[in-house]
Amino acid sequence: MATQATSSSPSSTSSSSSSSSCPRWNYDVFLSFCGVDTRKNFTDHLYTALKQKGIITFRDDEKLKQGKNISPELLKAIVESKYAIIVLSTNYTSSRWCLTELAKIVECMKETRLIVLPVFYHVNPSDVRNQSGNLAEAFAKHEEDTKVNTKDVQAWKAALRDVGHIAGWHVHDR
Repeated sequence: MATQATSSSPSSTSSSSSSSSCPRWNYDVFLSFCGVDTRKNFTDHLYTALKQKGIITFRDDEKLKQGKNISPELLKAIVESKYAIIVLSTNYTSSRWCLTELAKIVECMKETRLIVLPVFYHVNPSDVRNQSGNLAEAFAKHEEDTKVNTKDVQAWKAALRDVGHIAGWHVHDR
């Protein structure tokens, strides 16, 4: 189940002066993260801070079952968000869920101007760009997995490269 922080943020309401071609966001921010790495620490603190500021934030709180298809509601929430904060962590690329979210985020970044804000949490931005270190190992496992489509892996790699070139925050310690 997704958790939504609520507010009376102007970006979440439509005004009579806005044209029908202007997108109407249901969320200010979509949080993409690997629960194993950051759910109980960094992401919880970030989510709480956003909520306290009145920023409407989508964060998936369900335990995602491995091997299951990503929820259509999750992809819809990405499309309905103005910003995406991607917390790239050590195990982020090990998760097909995270990579599917990432590919959708990059697609929306290119098509609907979704603003992407990466956080490099205990990972080096150059490892993200070049898919080296732990990230390379994770992709090697995906490529060996007969349940994973090669086309998907290529899309995930391209999305990760794109995000790796975006200036973001580099968090190493706290």
